[in-house]
Amino acid sequence: MSKVLGVLGGMGPAATLDFLAKLQAATPVKREQDHLRVLVDINPKVPDRNVSDSDPGPVLAAMAAGLRNGGAEVLAIACNTAHAYARDVEASGLPLVDMLETAGLAAKAGGASIVGVLGTGLALGLYRDRFSHMGLEVVMLDDHEQVEFMALLYRIKQGDLSNASRETMAALAHRLVGKGAQSVVAGCTEVPLVLSQDALSVPLLDATEELARRCVEVCLA
Repeated sequence: MSKVLGVLGGMGPAATLDFLAKLQAATPVKREQDHLRVLVDINPKVPDRNVSDSDPGPVLAAMAAGLRNGGAEVLAIACNTAHAYARDVEASGLPLVDMLETAGLAAKAGGASIVGVLGTGLALGLYRDRFSHMGLEVVMLDDHEQVEFMALLYRIKQGDLSNASRETMAALAHRLVGKGAQSVVAGCTEVPLVLSQDALSVPLLDATEELARRCVEVCLA
């Protein structure tokens, strides 16, 4: 029997749907019944993780408890930045599949030692800390480029998946490559909505896809 996966989502909704599609694609099946049972809380009312005076922790903790009470046995957060509140989620007593660690393992498996990360300010701090413990050097955007990234991020959250958004995201990723990145991590779940491998000259590591693969492994173990 496979374990029931509980997904804390809605941060934002389109990114959660992207994760669920990748989860389905990563699951080896011969029939419909072989897919995982997944409980999903798509909650766009979670306080903004990028605002200094907001506290998403209690909301995320309540979501995790609700998924546990609904029958979930393993949890995943379809948002990189929300991993800053992992302890609130783990207070549910359920194991959490760590998106950042999974991305780091993928980077190491690909042979990279210098990794560029596209993510929010809070997520970048998490990645820098996590990757340093894994022996990986993190390359980030300059301050003015990070401002440009955040503005783009909020446009994507509003549904802007235009060619202009794709070109801007690709240009930001190329700046990381120019700083020596041997691979680039899409460290925000909105990034892969507008950035694909064919836009880069180095490997693109989609943290959303890596999380999906790892969730399948954990739930089928």
